[in-house]
Amino acid sequence: MRVVLSGGGTGGHIYPAVAVARALESETENSAFLYIGGKRGQESRLVPQENLPFKAIDITGFRRKLSMDNVKTVMRFLKGVKECKEMLQEFKPDVVIGTGGYVCGPVVYAASRLGIPTLIHEQNAIPGLTNKFLSRYADTVCVSFEGTEKAFPAGKRVVYTGNPRATAVTAANPLRGFASLGIPEGSTVVLVVGGSGGARAINRAMIEMAPMLEKSGGVHYVYVTGESYFEETRKGLREQLGSLPNWLHVLPYVHNMPEVLACTSLIVNRAGASTLAEITALGIPAVLIPSPNVTNNHQEANARALEREGAATVLLEKDLSGKALLEAVQRITGSAEVRRGMAEASRRLGKRDSAMLVVEEMRRLTAARRQ
Repeated sequence: MRVVLSGGGTGGHIYPAVAVARALESETENSAFLYIGGKRGQESRLVPQENLPFKAIDITGFRRKLSMDNVKTVMRFLKGVKECKEMLQEFKPDVVIGTGGYVCGPVVYAASRLGIPTLIHEQNAIPGLTNKFLSRYADTVCVSFEGTEKAFPAGKRVVYTGNPRATAVTAANPLRGFASLGIPEGSTVVLVVGGSGGARAINRAMIEMAPMLEKSGGVHYVYVTGESYFEETRKGLREQLGSLPNWLHVLPYVHNMPEVLACTSLIVNRAGASTLAEITALGIPAVLIPSPNVTNNHQEANARALEREGAATVLLEKDLSGKALLEAVQRITGSAEVRRGMAEASRRLGKRDSAMLVVEEMRRLTAARRQ
C-alpha cells in the first residue's frame, strides 16, 4: 500500500501518523510512504529522524481575529493545494491520511479533489479547526475519544479508533525503563513532566514540593524539566534541598519515554492527546495539569474525559502549587486501593489496537476504491 501522511506543528499531530506507518509496516512488506509537512513545523525535523521520506510546503494557520495575514494564508493554502496535487500525482498513493495541524488542509483537500481515498484523525476531545474543515471532504474521520463522533456532523463516516500512539507504547519494556533511570526494579515511580518542551508552572511546583517529599517513604520521583528549563530548575531544587537525594531524579529530557512510562506508577503531566493515549494504553494513574494556553482549552476537555472515568485527577494551573501537587500525588500513592482503581479505569479507556484500527479503515477505503 502506498500512503501519504500529513500532520504538523507539534509531536501530538506527528507521532500518531508515524504510529500508523509503523503498524502498516509490521503487516505489509511492500508498503511505501511519503510524509508531506510544513517548512516551519516540528515535522521538518522529527519525520526525517523516523526514516520516512519527507517533502515540505509553505503553509500557515488562520488567525482567529480579523487580520490581513489571513489573506496571505489563503494564498498559501491555494498554492499548497497546487503543490500537493503535483506531489500526489507523482507519488500515486492508495490513501492519504491527515492527523491534524494546518498543514493537513491543502494535503487532504488536494487528495479529495483528485479522487484519492482520504482519512483524517482527530486526537483531541474538541476538534481542531483544520479537521472540522476537512471533515466534509474526507472519506473517513477517526476520533480518539468515544462520544466525540457527534463533533463531526458533516462527516461521511466517523469512527472511534482511539489514538494510534497507544499502540506504539504497548511493547515497551519496564525493566529497561528502571535501568535507564538507575532505579531499582519494582520501585514506585512518580514521573513529573511538563510535555516535551517542559512547563515553567509545573517546574515551579516541583521546586516547591521537593522539601515536602521526605515523608514520602520509598517513592522515587523523576522530574523531567524540559531542556530549556533544566538548569534553572536544578538550581532551584539545590537551593531548597542543598543536595539532591538519591530518590529524586532530575532530567532535562527523556529519549526513551515509552520504556519510562512502562515502569511508572503515577504520572503528573499536561493533557495532550497523544500523552493520554499512551498512559491509558499502559493503565497509568494520572494527575493532569492541562495547559491553559491551547486552542479552545482542548487539554482541559481531554483531561476531564479521563477524570469522569476515574482514571485521573485534574489540577488546573491556576490552582497549582507545591502543596496542592503533593496532596494530589499522595492521595494516589498513599492508597494501594485508589491507585489500583485508577489504573484499572485508565486501562479500560486505553485503545491498545488503535493503530491497527486505523490501518483496517485504510484497507477498507482502498478496497472500496477498487470495486
